[in-house]
Amino acid sequence: MKFFIDTANLSQIKEAQDLGVLDGVTTNPSLMAKEGIRGQANIEKLYTDICNIVEGDVSAEVISTDLAGMIKEGEKLAALHPRIVVKVPMIKDGVKAIRYFTNKGIRTNCTLVFSPGQAILAAKAGAAYVSPFIGRLDDNSVDGIELIKQIVHIYKNYNFRTQVLAASIRHSVHIVRCAEAGADVVTCPLSAIMDLLKHPLTDIGLAKFLADHNK
Repeated sequence: MKFFIDTANLSQIKEAQDLGVLDGVTTNPSLMAKEGIRGQANIEKLYTDICNIVEGDVSAEVISTDLAGMIKEGEKLAALHPRIVVKVPMIKDGVKAIRYFTNKGIRTNCTLVFSPGQAILAAKAGAAYVSPFIGRLDDNSVDGIELIKQIVHIYKNYNFRTQVLAASIRHSVHIVRCAEAGADVVTCPLSAIMDLLKHPLTDIGLAKFLADHNK
């Protein structure tokens, strides 16, 4: 399973990269705003900076909701760096845009997916990734992990090459359950990745080893 970090913070991206487990990056307008990044020039510079840090795919999101706008934005984003994957929303014109980009050899990440039917459409259109938002489903009393299982099962049935990228990860338990469900990728905050390191018995065992050594 690949680990992507979901952030617009370069320091966090570098920290995840230094850990040696980072496979890519996703971000979105909300995360950009959180970091105070505004203006198209600054956004494009950030994407380029991220691509210069990581060796894997970097999802760059369009903000248009019409086909012409998504195509214009997506082509510009894809031209920034070969590792850019254009992130497109799961709406009717978004599906059309995914097919357009696929035919042009531009990889896409279909975002804001909340149902197996939406995931099927994204795969049929040729998306490189599909991003089910499991945390937001959990927030609405729906089992997000069950959606991951359904999509993985459907994609295996028909040999779809679209990768299941579990998004809206809230904590380390989500990561483990996504791995159990067969997700190809998880994208999560740095805190969730770092929490995978933690176990009280590890701390107790290390303290004992060190104490015995010092004796």
